[in-house]
Amino acid sequence: MAVWLSGRNADRLGMTNPCLCIIDMQNDFIGPEAPLPIPGALAVIPQIQSVLSHFRDQKLPVVHIQRIHRRDGSDVELTRRELFLKTPFAVEETKGAAIIDDLAPLPGEYLIRKTRMSSFIATDLDILLRSIGIDTMYITGIQTPNCIRATAFDALAYNYLPVLVRDAIGAQTEEVHESNLRDMAAVGMQIITSGDVAEWLGTR
Repeated sequence: MAVWLSGRNADRLGMTNPCLCIIDMQNDFIGPEAPLPIPGALAVIPQIQSVLSHFRDQKLPVVHIQRIHRRDGSDVELTRRELFLKTPFAVEETKGAAIIDDLAPLPGEYLIRKTRMSSFIATDLDILLRSIGIDTMYITGIQTPNCIRATAFDALAYNYLPVLVRDAIGAQTEEVHESNLRDMAAVGMQIITSGDVAEWLGTR
């Protein structure tokens, strides 16, 4: 299994103020009983927990990002409205839209609601990150070709450094996961493992 680890470019680029982003780890998408389960989601929970523990121990910012939709589906992408009508997902104020208990936010951690794949589209994520001085985003969650990829590319466009924690990101298949990581590494995004996080944060 390939690993693309580019080295400590965060230091070289002067990027020193990180946050952790956990994307779409919600009940509707995780586990065999979920209405729209992502096959790779369950397997990455322990690695996300490990990364989350490092950030919490160092009192670094944590941003939980949730897909949340109106009950009538009026804010769902055009290409997903038929799916939503058949199988509603991430509906506001439902248990399915909630973040899973294993990764539940603590007081003081940030919550961002989104309706699109990118965590930046029609949200205040950019304003939040700039307000608290963030320049580097450690990205975890689901799923690699969609919300992870869209968020990472927009992060790069906004001049944040995306650091993708490859074993803390899930997808439908390992092949899809690996091919998308390869694309993102090719444009300069950093790809590391959960075991590298402490060293990258300078806490080992």
